[in-house]
Amino acid sequence: MLHHLKAIWLFRYFWLSLVRMDLRTRYRRSVLGIGWSVLNPVLMSVVLVLGFGQILGMERWTEFGAFLLPSLCVWDYIRGSTTSGCLALMHNEAYIRQCPLPYGIYPLRTVMGTTIHFLLSLFVIVILVMILKSLNTENWSFTLDPTPVRMLWAILPVTVLLFVLCWSLATIAAFTNAYFHDTQHLVEVACQLLFFLTPIMYPPDRLVGSKMEWMVAMNPINTFLELVRVPMIKGELPPTDLYLQAVGITVVVFGIAAAMLGWLQKKVIFQL
Repeated sequence: MLHHLKAIWLFRYFWLSLVRMDLRTRYRRSVLGIGWSVLNPVLMSVVLVLGFGQILGMERWTEFGAFLLPSLCVWDYIRGSTTSGCLALMHNEAYIRQCPLPYGIYPLRTVMGTTIHFLLSLFVIVILVMILKSLNTENWSFTLDPTPVRMLWAILPVTVLLFVLCWSLATIAAFTNAYFHDTQHLVEVACQLLFFLTPIMYPPDRLVGSKMEWMVAMNPINTFLELVRVPMIKGELPPTDLYLQAVGITVVVFGIAAAMLGWLQKKVIFQL
């Protein structure tokens, strides 16, 4: 695997040029350009806050919005990397047949695009969460709370783990879809179900003591959500065991992706 990673680094100018081409193609003649990547979690949060804000009470809509924005940002990154990763090998079939390049380049091409969108969205959401936390709806006063910006250093290491996780998930999805072409549709359906089974719209502690508490305990995505939400909202470092869980999850998924690369990279060409 180290040899494979070294080869990917040697060809960095190639896959970086592919990422630039993807971004130019996607946002060609667009007025907002890459800004559309920020609008998705923001607009979704606005809709959910307006809908669920009535249920929670309008005095708590700022708290709900500050909780929801980073949750949707992380979720969109994981979901987008996995679903788009399903087609990573099939969309690059021409390169695969012509050039004996490391296969990890093609899922990386996809994940680099979603990573750029994630980092841009994260920057904007940090500012929005700071504004929401600074707003007092009881007397409509504004007292600046710089906690999200001040704790940004605690979030950055998590983005590295998220990047490795998403690259690994995209690699697994790409190879699986090459052998079973319905994988992309199954992943999309699974993501829709997982969205409601993951504490994205509701705090995890709401399920403590209930029959559905297992959804939090067994859901690996919640670990990464908490690692981003806790510093941004509470202004404190998450428990050490959360970091250890995130590292463990990332290592396991990366190991599965590496095993699939080593086992199938010489065989998958016959499935494309």
